[in-house]
Formats: sequence, structure tokens, C-alpha cells
Amino acid sequence: MTQTSTRPRRLPPAEVHARLGEPEAMIKDKKLDHIDEHFRFFIAHSPFLSLATADAAGRADCSPRGDYPGFVKVLDDRTLAIPDRPGNKIADSFRNLAENDGVGLLFLIPGMRETLRVNGRGYPTDEPDVLARMQTEAKDPVLAIVVEVAEAYFHCGRSLIRSRLWDPASQALADEMPSVGEIAAAQIGADIDPKVLTHALEESYRKLY
Repeated sequence: MTQTSTRPRRLPPAEVHARLGEPEAMIKDKKLDHIDEHFRFFIAHSPFLSLATADAAGRADCSPRGDYPGFVKVLDDRTLAIPDRPGNKIADSFRNLAENDGVGLLFLIPGMRETLRVNGRGYPTDEPDVLARMQTEAKDPVLAIVVEVAEAYFHCGRSLIRSRLWDPASQALADEMPSVGEIAAAQIGADIDPKVLTHALEESYRKLY
């Protein structure tokens, strides 16, 4: 039996542009090529960002990064540094940066509807002076990602309002999801007690630094 493809049709760029229309002049003008005092304030209070990268073939990846508010450092008005804390060691972001240095950042502050977007070029560094500025719990990160800023701007809060992201009622699903151990056991087909996997993951979470 032949299965019918469910892939939606691809719209050409001209049609996309026609459907969306032109942004207002004020929207275009809000994009800056540097980090001003308002962006600095937002970054200094942000404990979380999403880091988007892509490899040479354009295969994209988006990685969550988080720490105490202000974990990302503004080195100057066109340069940021993001510490690389202990994680799963997959290092997709670093592999992508070795092939394609384009990066996109999305900063969030809990409870705030607006987000900060920063786009530019990135590369890894082990510069001691940079790493020392991001010391946490008396430990320096092993590496950092330096981002050379090309554009930065605030994004309106419509998506966070629609998603009700900061509404406590929207967080109820966390109690209904299977445990991380149950999910891991099912996905990798391992004959391991899910409780053992969950315990191992919880232990790894305690070793944040």
C-alpha cells in the first residue's frame, strides 16, 4: 500500500513576503549593531538563553544555556562571552561553530514577556581572563563561546503571552509526564530499571559545576 506524503507545500519567498507584508519603520529601526545600556541590563538579569547554530550543510541545532542571572558577560559593546558549563558532552554547538560561525541567541528573564535576540558570529575560547570573569562556585568554565554581535533587538511579548509561559497553571504538565528514566529506557530500548536511570540523571543534575 502506497503511503501518501504528509509534507506540506513549500511557499516561495515572494509569496511569504506578500502574505506577511512590510514591518513598520520603527520595527526595522529597533535593530542595533551593538549592545547598548538596555541590552546590558537585560543580559545582566537573564538566567537563560537558547543558542542556535548550524553546520556547514545548514543543519540547525538549538541548545539551552542557563546559570545564575548575568552568567553571560558583555566584554564590550560588540562582544559577548557565554560560559560552557558541564553537560552531556555532545558538543553539537562547538562542532557546528567549527564549520559555520553564525549564531543566534534568545535571552529570557522569568516573568518578563519581552525577549532579547542577538545574532552574530561565534567561536570557542579558553582565554584565562575571560573564563575567570565567569567563575561560579569557585570554578572557572573550561571553555567559553565568544559572540561578535552583528545585530541585537528586543522581541515583543506576543509569543510568551499566547503561550502563558509564566502562568503557574501552564506548568501542571510537568507532574503528568513520565519520568526521565522511563523516557530514556523506552527510547534507547535498554533493559534497565527506569528508577535507576532517573536516579543517575538526578545525581548528574546535582553536579552543576
